[in-house]
Amino acid sequence: MTYEKAQAVLKQHKQSHLLRFWDRLDAEARAALLRQVAALDFASIGRMQAMLQSPQAAAAATGQISPARVVELDAAARTRAVARGEEELRAGRVGVVLVAGGQGSRLGFEGPKGAYPIGPISQAVLFHFHVRKVLALGRRHGVTIPLYIMVSDANHATTRACFEAHNWFGMPPADVFFFEQGMWPALDAQGQIILDAPGHLFQSPDGHGGTLSALDASGALADMSKRRLQTIFYFQVDNPMVEVADPTFLGVHLLEQAEISLKVCAKRDPQEGLGVVVERDGRCAMVEYSELTNEQKNQRTADGELYFKYGSVAIHVFSFAFLQQEARAALPLHVAHKKVPVCQDDGKTVTPSKPNGYKFEKFIFDVLPDAKKVVNLAFDRCEEFSPVKNATGDDSPDTTRRDLSAKWARWLKAVGVAVPDDAQGYPLVPVEIDPCFALDPADLVVRLRQRPDVSQPVLLAEK
Repeated sequence: MTYEKAQAVLKQHKQSHLLRFWDRLDAEARAALLRQVAALDFASIGRMQAMLQSPQAAAAATGQISPARVVELDAAARTRAVARGEEELRAGRVGVVLVAGGQGSRLGFEGPKGAYPIGPISQAVLFHFHVRKVLALGRRHGVTIPLYIMVSDANHATTRACFEAHNWFGMPPADVFFFEQGMWPALDAQGQIILDAPGHLFQSPDGHGGTLSALDASGALADMSKRRLQTIFYFQVDNPMVEVADPTFLGVHLLEQAEISLKVCAKRDPQEGLGVVVERDGRCAMVEYSELTNEQKNQRTADGELYFKYGSVAIHVFSFAFLQQEARAALPLHVAHKKVPVCQDDGKTVTPSKPNGYKFEKFIFDVLPDAKKVVNLAFDRCEEFSPVKNATGDDSPDTTRRDLSAKWARWLKAVGVAVPDDAQGYPLVPVEIDPCFALDPADLVVRLRQRPDVSQPVLLAEK
C-alpha cells in the first residue's frame, strides 16, 4: 500500500489521524505503518463502531435459558462410538486444530505458553504432549493426521523455533501448519482507532473465534480440503490432559450427524469460571461464566445438583463443511473497556489511569446457534482436564503435574504395576508416559511386556 492510497482509504473511513505523525517517521516505520493500515478490516471496524453507538442493542442475549442436553455414554454406546471414530481415523479424514497464541507471562514464563515445561519428570513442554498424541494416533491407525496450530504475531517465530529445537517432536514438518490469529485495533469512545506510538496502531488478538477466519485467510482450510478432511478436532494449548482426537468423541459426533460437538464436565464448584451450554429459543448457545447471575450459578436441582452443572472446556469437534461455513460468518462481537496505551499529540505514549479504549473479540462458541445439530458429551475431568492457567493454586503447574502423574499412575495400576499413593490418592512418586510409548492402558500392556524393569520414579518414553 502506498501513502496516497492509505491516505484515501483512511479519509473515507474518517481515520486520517493515523497518519498525523508521518513526517516524523523513518522509512522503516512508515512501511510498518502502511502494512498495519492495509490489514485493517473496515467492515468489522464498522460493526465495532455500531456497538459503541448502540450498546443496548449489542448487549449479550439474555432471555429464558435452560441447560442443554448432555450425552452420557453407556458401555454399548461407547463401543459403537469408538468403532465409528476409529473408522474415520483410518480413512484419513481427521485433522487437528491447536489454539496456541498465548504467552506464558501469567506463569512468570517468557515465551509461548506451549513452550512451558510441564512434564512431571522430563519437564517436557506442553507442545510435546499434544504433538506426540497426534503422532501416536496417526501411527496407530496407519495415517497422517495433520496438525494446524494457531499462533499470534507475538509468538509465531518463537513457537516455530521451539518446534525446530525439539526436532518437531518427531512429527514431519510438512504435516504441521502454523497460521496467525487476526489482530484488531482498539477504538476510543468516538470510534477512532488508537495509536500507541507515532507509527503504530495498538492491536490485540481478535479472540478464539478468530480461529475460523484465520484458518480461511491463511490457506489452512484450503489445505484441509486438499487433504479431503471431514472431521476437525479443536482444543487449546494449556490442557496437557486432553485426549486429542479421541475416537469416542469423534464417533459420537459422527453418529449423531452433528455439525459441532463439545466435551463438557461437571463444574468443580458454582464459581468455577467455565461457560455453560444452554438452550435458548430452541437453539444451543454458550453463556459465559461472567454472564451468569449469582442466583444462576448457585441454582440447584431437587436432588442437590447444580442446575447449570456442566461447563465447557474448549474441546470441540467440527464437521469440515460447518467450519467452512462459519469461517466467513460475521460472528457476534464482544467488547471490553480497558486501559489502552495512547500516543499523545506530542508523540509521547501514556497509559491512562482508567479505561479509555475498547477492545473487541470473537468467541468460537458463538457458532453454536448456527448449527443444526450440536452434541454435548460428558467426560470425567480427572482424565482429560487440568489446564495450566495460574502461577499458583488451582489450575497451576503444580496441580497439572499432579493430575498428569495421577492419570498415568492409574494406567499403570490398571495393568498390574503398583504405584504407592498418598492420603489423597495421588501417587507418591512422579509418573510420566510419553504418548508415543502408550496412548492408553491397552497400549501399556503391550509395551510393558517388553519392559519388565519398571522402576520408581517412572518415565516411559519412545523416540
